[in-house]
Amino acid sequence: MDYFNYHRRKSSVTRIGNTPLGGENPVRIQSMTNTRTQETLPCVEQSIRIIDAGADYVRLTAQGTKEAENLANIEKELHKRGYHTPLIADIHFNPNVADTAARIVEKVRINPGNFVDSARTFVHLEYTDEEYAEEIKKLRARFIQFLDICKEHHTAVRIGVNHGSLSDRIMSRYGDTPAGIVESCMEFLRVCKEENFNDVVLSIKASNTGIMIKSVRLLIAKMEQEGMNYPLHLGVTEAGDGEDGRIKSAVGIGTLLADGIGDTIRVSLSEAPEAEIPVARKLVDYITNREGHTPIKGKTYPHFDFLRMERRKSKIIGNIGGNNVPVTIANALEKNVDIIGIIGEQYPDYWYIGNNDPNKYPNTAARIVDADVYVPQPNVYPLFTTKSAGLIPSIKAKTKFLLFSYPQLNETLWKTLKENDDIVVILTSGHKNPVGEQRAFFHELLCRGLDTPVILQHNYTENDNEDLQIKAGADFGALLSDGFGDGVWLQNQGNISTEAEICCMYGILQAVRQRISKTEYISCPGCGRTLFDLQKTIAKVKAATSHLKGLKIGIMGCIVNGPGEMADADYGYVGAGRDRISLYKNKVCIEKNIPEEQAVEKLIELIKINGDWKDK
Repeated sequence: MDYFNYHRRKSSVTRIGNTPLGGENPVRIQSMTNTRTQETLPCVEQSIRIIDAGADYVRLTAQGTKEAENLANIEKELHKRGYHTPLIADIHFNPNVADTAARIVEKVRINPGNFVDSARTFVHLEYTDEEYAEEIKKLRARFIQFLDICKEHHTAVRIGVNHGSLSDRIMSRYGDTPAGIVESCMEFLRVCKEENFNDVVLSIKASNTGIMIKSVRLLIAKMEQEGMNYPLHLGVTEAGDGEDGRIKSAVGIGTLLADGIGDTIRVSLSEAPEAEIPVARKLVDYITNREGHTPIKGKTYPHFDFLRMERRKSKIIGNIGGNNVPVTIANALEKNVDIIGIIGEQYPDYWYIGNNDPNKYPNTAARIVDADVYVPQPNVYPLFTTKSAGLIPSIKAKTKFLLFSYPQLNETLWKTLKENDDIVVILTSGHKNPVGEQRAFFHELLCRGLDTPVILQHNYTENDNEDLQIKAGADFGALLSDGFGDGVWLQNQGNISTEAEICCMYGILQAVRQRISKTEYISCPGCGRTLFDLQKTIAKVKAATSHLKGLKIGIMGCIVNGPGEMADADYGYVGAGRDRISLYKNKVCIEKNIPEEQAVEKLIELIKINGDWKDK
């Protein structure tokens, strides 16, 4: 991969019905129904809505043999109505169901965590090397049986690893690590290679964007070591709904797309499945439009580890850099923003006021002014550009901001950065591939041994919140995920409020888990396994708990990924049966089979008992 210039990774081609994946094919988009697979017409009608929205594939869950067999009726009715989009069966726990589905649909997704291994119970198991090899032998025998059916029926396979459902066997040997996640996938992939079965797609998903990004990169490195180049499916599982779901997906998927990684994506929103498609399309188009951009000259820092991202070490200037959380800068120049009226955890750390009089704003607000009008006074800081950088030594200020883009750098500017300990860089970009250009700057900074703090600036002209969330999430998220950036400054010239821009910045920082400013919800998108009205439930839980800053609450439709993904959450709300809920503290089930109408109240009680409740 070229770390600075966008090119798509070259993968092999996987045949999936009439819509091949990988190679020179475009990045495919898909979603998953949340209707019950035994009910043919609801599945057909929802599949059509998904396809009409622009999906290349439609996935349906098959909990048992009856659901798998009914896929034939669903497909038949879709064909009757003129729809021939490939269908994918989603299988957990039962390889016999996968066998049935493979005879019907164009592709079957299996979960290595529960295909042969039992479901994850968080029990540590001890194996000798011989015993572990025997387990792999059992896995291989059963998987080959399934592959033989797929070969006969020209059915593709997705080996879909979820961080939340790794087997106890993998967990016991590798721990809850990216290495374990990747090995869970490679065990099955090696069998595919040995059996010369090439219609394979791979996915590694997690609700934590950092784990997802690290694991996918590590998987690619591992495949390259073993002579494989299979295509990849990308997704952030349990991303949530609304702004959070869009930003989190843009951060995780967008970072990897910017690397050139990804042959198909699913944006998992806790909303109607067809709502996922436009979001996915915008994200894919935004990144792939970088193809053929003006080349970026960059030199990779020799000690940078692409597989183990850590935050770049920078010196502390004021409240910026070092171990401080990334700061935010917002504009107070336009849209008649009321900087007093914006309160709470998402108040910007700095306001840019241009050449306006700082005394027109509250003294408690940190204000950044243009250097040519700067007069020393408390809580006011100058902003220099390449044109005014020569004034830096002569102006007294505890913190000085210097704005430029990578192409504007010259030896004079480098000397200025080296000789002044009070400069914070604001790094902007006008390049078609802003992520690549800004990466090039950070690597040169590392090569020169400079620890200057850097705030990322990106500029947009969006009139739609969703568009801004997707683009900003992908741009800022890719750099922050690699450990680059001590702050963010989102500028938008379109018709979007300053408040919405600020929320977007804080949403991105939360998605990369570098600054927590609100409750985090880990909520699944729903499928035919979901045991309650997911969207209504999420709304109820959020209404009761959204003021609990820093808490992570999982809202899961069923048990498949529930306890696993919620091992990363403080509390969990999981479907246990029709209109029945189980509540978790971390990964421990505290109370089972609560009537749904009592579950939110019981969740609040559980939070209070553990001392995490605060009144609004």
